[in-house]
Amino acid sequence: MSNSVSRRKFLQKTSAAALAGLTSMPVMGADKKTLIVGVSCSPREGKTTATAVTAALDAAKGVHSQIATELFDLGGMTISGLFPSGGGTRPKDDFEKILPTLRAPNLGGIIIGSPVYFRILSSLCSAFIERLSALRRPKLILADKPVGVLSVGAYRNGGQELVIQQIQTAMLCHEVMIVGGKPGAHQGATLWNAYKDDISKDEFGMESAKKLGIRVAEAALRLTNIA
Repeated sequence: MSNSVSRRKFLQKTSAAALAGLTSMPVMGADKKTLIVGVSCSPREGKTTATAVTAALDAAKGVHSQIATELFDLGGMTISGLFPSGGGTRPKDDFEKILPTLRAPNLGGIIIGSPVYFRILSSLCSAFIERLSALRRPKLILADKPVGVLSVGAYRNGGQELVIQQIQTAMLCHEVMIVGGKPGAHQGATLWNAYKDDISKDEFGMESAKKLGIRVAEAALRLTNIA
C-alpha cells in the first residue's frame, strides 16, 4: 500500500514538473511576429514598383495575425554595388539602414520588386542584390527563407518574367527558398504599367502581386511552425 502511494506521489510530482517545464518554454513567434520585408528596387520612389510591393505585403499581412511587414523603398536611396574586400575603403551609403532588418532573427521572408529596363533588372536592384553578400558571412543568414519576386514592365509581355528569373537566380546563391504565387502567378508577380503610373488599374498584375504575398507569408509561417 505504502509503495503504491509513494509511486503515485512520485508520478504526480514528475508530471507537474514536466508540465511546468512545458509552460515555461518559449513559443516560436510568441514574443515577436514573423517579419516579411518588401524591397522596391525602382529609382522612382513611391511609384509603380513600390505600389506593387506594398500590395504584396498587405496581402501577406492578411494571412495571419502573427505576420508583420516592412517596406524598403530604395527610390531616392544611394546604394553602390559590391565593393570587393581588399580594394580600399567601402563608401558609406544607405544600405546600412536596411542591413539590420535583414539580419533580424524574426525575419521570415522577403519580397523583391524591380522594374524592367531593357528586359533586365534595374541597376539599383542589381546593386542591392550584390550588397546582400554581407549576409553570406560568417554564415548564410538568408538560407531557407522564402523569397518572392515581382516585376513591373511598360508592356504586358515586356520582360517581366526574365527579370523575375534573374533575381531568383541570384538569390539562390543564398540558398533561399524561391516562392512563386498561386495560379496566374506561379513564377512571380508580373505587372503592366499601362495607365500612366496608376498600377492599381492593372487588375491582373495587382492580383498576381497579392497572390505572391500570400504564398511568401504561408511559407514563412510553416517554417516557424505557426501555420
